[in-house]
Amino acid sequence: MLVEDRNAAELESAIPEIWAVAQRLGLDPFPVHFELVPASIMYEFGAYGLPGRFSHWTHGRAYQQIKTMYDYGLSKIYELVINTNPSYAFLLENNSVLQNKVVAAHVLAHSDFFKNNAYFGHTSRDMVETAAVNAERIRHYEYLHGSAAVEEFLDAVLSIQEHFDPNVRIRRPTPADYERQRHRRAPESAYDDLFYLGDEPRPAPAVAPKRFPPEPEKDLLRFLAEHAADLEEWQRDVLHIFRSEQIYFLPQMQTKVMNEGWAAYWHARIIRELDLSSDEYLQFAAMHSSVLEPSRRGINPYYVGMKIFEDIERRWDEPSDEERERHERPGGQGRQKIFEVREFDNDASFLRNYLTKALVDELDLYLYRLEGDKWVVVEKDWEKVRDGILASMTNFGYPYIVVEDADYNGNRELYLKHRFEGQELDLGYAEKTLRQVHRVWRRTVHLETVAEQEPIVLTFDGQASSSREL
Repeated sequence: MLVEDRNAAELESAIPEIWAVAQRLGLDPFPVHFELVPASIMYEFGAYGLPGRFSHWTHGRAYQQIKTMYDYGLSKIYELVINTNPSYAFLLENNSVLQNKVVAAHVLAHSDFFKNNAYFGHTSRDMVETAAVNAERIRHYEYLHGSAAVEEFLDAVLSIQEHFDPNVRIRRPTPADYERQRHRRAPESAYDDLFYLGDEPRPAPAVAPKRFPPEPEKDLLRFLAEHAADLEEWQRDVLHIFRSEQIYFLPQMQTKVMNEGWAAYWHARIIRELDLSSDEYLQFAAMHSSVLEPSRRGINPYYVGMKIFEDIERRWDEPSDEERERHERPGGQGRQKIFEVREFDNDASFLRNYLTKALVDELDLYLYRLEGDKWVVVEKDWEKVRDGILASMTNFGYPYIVVEDADYNGNRELYLKHRFEGQELDLGYAEKTLRQVHRVWRRTVHLETVAEQEPIVLTFDGQASSSREL
């Protein structure tokens, strides 16, 4: 038997034991389909996000970046697990058996998180099949309209794909709602609603919206799909495809620290329950340490998330006298508490509620900025550090852009507004993005933002870019 075959057989026999340990410890994952794949397939899945997703040159670029990092030993994708039921997990075939045992334990914790965290409750569990259908539709559009036209439109949509509303469960006005508001009968006099004769119910008083939409709209993808006047139906469909796929990825963006911390917490405990040799324990210790290594340029979600879960468990198992009195916390409830946090929290509430002063000090967290050519620590106060980390997660780190007026100047021009929160835009990038938005809207587009602490408006009219101060 080849070494590769022996390793695969050993791993295959170990996975049921890992599954049994995970369930005994309280995890409740979806069924998981494991598959060993070569590094090239792992690069592809990492670049595309999902198997079978539509083709685009940006995915090829991401593939080369991941491959280069791997080839030079700068990073390594140990696994990729997909939020579906059953879950699909892909393991590197050139990992050692021990490494893939650790990865399998890690995967089961991720799948438990997918299944039980509230923010994943409304996600599509058959997204692999949906992504393949979406890709087929896009290939069909390329056949009908030409690859160049479709790629050009994909370029435009990719430039704004992050700009959708994460509050997808809240009902937003539909095109019919907007039309009703636009065409409501205007009062004929100041006393129009005082005198009403007829058998029909009294009409609601007219309200003429000052602008369209009546309120700022954050969901740029949906707004363009529904209100860009000159789009063809296939282009509207592409916008809806992008939006649906972004909604699928939304919970993963909302719970990155928690999800990775949960997986790191449990893979360590599952592996400790296995009958490993001394050499395997040493391999595991080295691998676990490399995964948890702190970063100087940002927070390592595996490390910070795991340490917070461990701290929650300790504090609820052995509360201080003050915690017992203030919170009526009896102790011995650590494991129950972390499962509760896993079920109901996202990163924002997780960090706000459980990143304590003691943890900020222990993890040596701080805020920094680039001054000249040096990175300088600018804040170590624990509350400001915590709040700074939370602020960096606002809108997942993307600029908060809303549709302020879609009939600006009474000429169907699109006026976007950057909800400035201290971080200025890269103006060169913003101007290029406006050109892409113009490809979709087909009329002049404007973007209000802040540059050098002064409000400005960037404009692209289809021919040239310009800017003006407000």
